[in-house]
Amino acid sequence: MSAQPSRSADAQDDGSAATARAPAGDRAGVVRPEAEVRRIPEAAETSAAVMIAAGFPKMPARALMALVVSEDGALTAAELGEALGASPAAVSGAVRYLQTVGFAHRVSQPGSRRDRYALPEDLWYVATLRQNPVYDRLGALSAALADDLPAGSAARSRAEDMAHFYRFIAEHMPKLLDEWEAERNLGG
Repeated sequence: MSAQPSRSADAQDDGSAATARAPAGDRAGVVRPEAEVRRIPEAAETSAAVMIAAGFPKMPARALMALVVSEDGALTAAELGEALGASPAAVSGAVRYLQTVGFAHRVSQPGSRRDRYALPEDLWYVATLRQNPVYDRLGALSAALADDLPAGSAARSRAEDMAHFYRFIAEHMPKLLDEWEAERNLGG
């Protein structure tokens, strides 16, 4: 019996069924029909790619989108690994990051040793932005930087402009989030 070569998710077995590598945790080298491997939709992968381009870490962005598109907004680590085609270590790092920034939390399952990772019940992105003092902090740091630069210099002007921008965002973010919540409640 000869070893079967590795195939990508789009590879065709005999032209009739797509095949994919089994996710980590399955027997090594097993190739399963694509229909058996749950993957996240292409639009979710594209959304994750935009987040990545904006500076969000790759695996946490993909894991977040997998949670968003899951039916109940929660998956086990194994389910995330299967959906993402990722190793347990990659999934562990991704969910640890998502928990740290408040985009997901761990939910124990009674009678099981497997935890599920879930999106918060509330408007997680709004709650996260409301609780995040990053813009205030960046404004203060940029102002301190400007104070350390020579008066009248182009560098000081840029740092002052940066400080002004971050203070503006910090001041206006709560109002913008209130407007969003009102819009969302209207169903718009």
